[in-house]
Amino acid sequence: MSHITVERNRRRQMNEHLKVLRTLTPCFYIKRGDQASIIGGVIEFIKELHQVLQALESQKRRKSLSPSPGPSPRTVKPKLVHHDQFDGSNGIGSNSFKELGASCNSSVADVEVKISGSNVILKVISHRIPGQVAKIITVLESLSFEVLHLNISSMEETVLYQFVVKIGLGCQLSLEELAMEVQQSFCSE
Repeated sequence: MSHITVERNRRRQMNEHLKVLRTLTPCFYIKRGDQASIIGGVIEFIKELHQVLQALESQKRRKSLSPSPGPSPRTVKPKLVHHDQFDGSNGIGSNSFKELGASCNSSVADVEVKISGSNVILKVISHRIPGQVAKIITVLESLSFEVLHLNISSMEETVLYQFVVKIGLGCQLSLEELAMEVQQSFCSE
C-alpha cells in the first residue's frame, strides 16, 4: 500500500509543478495541455530567455569596453576561453582537438568560437549592421568552412548570429584565429 501512496504523492507533486510551469510560461509556447507539451514549451521559453540574456550581457560588455564610437576591433587581442595542454598541433583541422573555445570581443561585436564534435559553433553578438551576416559567411567560406546551420535572433538593435559550421579538410586555422577573422569582418568596408 505504501508504494501506491508514494506514487500518488509523486503524481500530485508533478501536476503541481506542471501547473506552476504553465502559469509562468506565455501561452503561445504551450500548444497542448499534456506534460510533454508543457515541458517542451517551457524549454523553448527558457532558450529564448537565455538568448535575450546573452544579448543584454554582450551589450553591457560592449558599452564597458569603449563608450566612444569607432575603436577598431583590429587592436583587440583574442582571449582563449579554455584550453588543455597543447601537443604542438593546435589547428582546427588537426586530428587532436585540444582547443575548446576562444573569444574575441570589442565594442563593435562579441565573437565566440567553440568546437562541438567535428563542427564549430560560432556565436556573434553585435548591433544590427546591414549585410554583416553575408560578410561573415564570406569569411567562413574563404577559410574552408561550410555553413550547416544559421540561427538569427534579435532584440531591439542587437542581433545574435549562431552558426554551426563544418570544418573543411584544408583548414589549419586555430579557434583564436577564426575568432579574429570574424571580428575583422566588422572592419572591412
